[in-house]
Amino acid sequence: MARQPKNQHVCQQCGFQSLKWLGRCPGCGQWNTLVEETRERQRATSSREPMPPTEPQPIDGIISEESPRLSSTIQELDRVLGGGVTSGSVVMISGDPGIGKSTLLLQALHGFAFTERPILYVSGEESVLQVKMRSQRLGLSSSHLFVAAESALENILQLTDQLNPSVLAVDSIQTVYTTQLESAPGSVSQVRHCADRIMQEGKKTGRPTFLVGHVTKEGTIAGPRVLEHMVDTVLYFEGDRGHAYRILRTTKNRFGSTNEIGVFEMKDTGLHEVRNPSELFLAERPVDTTGSAVTAAIEGTRPILVEIQALASPSSLAVPRRTSTGVDHNRLALLVAVLEKKVGLSLLHQDIFVNVAGGVRIDEPAVDLAIASVVASSVLDKPVDPQNILLGEIGLTGEVRAVGRTEARVKEAAKMGFRRCVLPQSNVERLQRVVDLDLVGVRSLSEVLSVLFE
Repeated sequence: MARQPKNQHVCQQCGFQSLKWLGRCPGCGQWNTLVEETRERQRATSSREPMPPTEPQPIDGIISEESPRLSSTIQELDRVLGGGVTSGSVVMISGDPGIGKSTLLLQALHGFAFTERPILYVSGEESVLQVKMRSQRLGLSSSHLFVAAESALENILQLTDQLNPSVLAVDSIQTVYTTQLESAPGSVSQVRHCADRIMQEGKKTGRPTFLVGHVTKEGTIAGPRVLEHMVDTVLYFEGDRGHAYRILRTTKNRFGSTNEIGVFEMKDTGLHEVRNPSELFLAERPVDTTGSAVTAAIEGTRPILVEIQALASPSSLAVPRRTSTGVDHNRLALLVAVLEKKVGLSLLHQDIFVNVAGGVRIDEPAVDLAIASVVASSVLDKPVDPQNILLGEIGLTGEVRAVGRTEARVKEAAKMGFRRCVLPQSNVERLQRVVDLDLVGVRSLSEVLSVLFE
């Protein structure tokens, strides 16, 4: 008799497998993530014959060729991708529900359709009529963009064989299932198997493939983490649904930088590119208000001016709060300790809140000087001159250290109309003079506060 398939419990977060149910996954430590699935025999993968082995080559004898890229006509998206999408690459777009993933994907596919080659958009969550209504709202129409409402993997592969599209988009990968597995759509085995089949077909034909992925409440891609390792590029679409601004950033890119970001504004007619993010983030900046300062952060190849805000208020708690949005919480705690120890500010009984206006997240230490300055501004109740821009990293001894890409930051500040830049003295000595911008070099945090609040 044929051996009956056994059941197993699979973690829906990391893919850990267990023969019995466990309350907590030993692999990722999450609770109640193990789901019972039917373990099939190797029927899904046994039919695929292995490829013949390749001969190893010396690295200096390999001829490198520039990979051709296909433009989406959306400059912000192309910048994040590294100049466009490459042949055979697999790109995953993830983000919170309703953030605009499908809108961005539909606009990008409409741009690819200018090549006058067929483009296939497979929607597993919406009907073709719903996709048509969205395209009308966005003002998009092309006879080369084909839409299909399908969730079965076998049918999707059949459609790609018949149409032979130049670009394939699947929205979303969690809705795709194969009849070779009995587990429910969205389970670890289904997502992993379907993504692998679609990826292999794209690599074999040289077809760029876009996959839309759901995210969990922690902000990670739903399903096994191995899915992020399988694809070539992982894009995260971030933003608050209550605000119109969206930020597209990449956490993995085999064909470009992972530091670039794309800024969009959501309107009734879809996502619109923001060519000058600095002007956008500083549009509503208050003037002559305590706890506000501007700094320049480098995102990829371009500098972006952002506003750092801080609020210090008396605390009634035994342990005062240190809350940060857009900056690292541990970095804020470090800067508060330096202000107390090296400058002498009394922050022991103060609740401190720090925010980066516009929903941007900054991870580089070049914004330390701005964070410490706005906290001191709120505590001392003295505003920072709105014509100042602050740059610099702060050490544990209170010294102000040099930062990279200073010239690009200063030029962007001069272009936006700022008159003075407070930055490390070591940067001033190596920096060329910028027209209409005074450079004030500082060596310590105490010197910074004396310059700003004299």
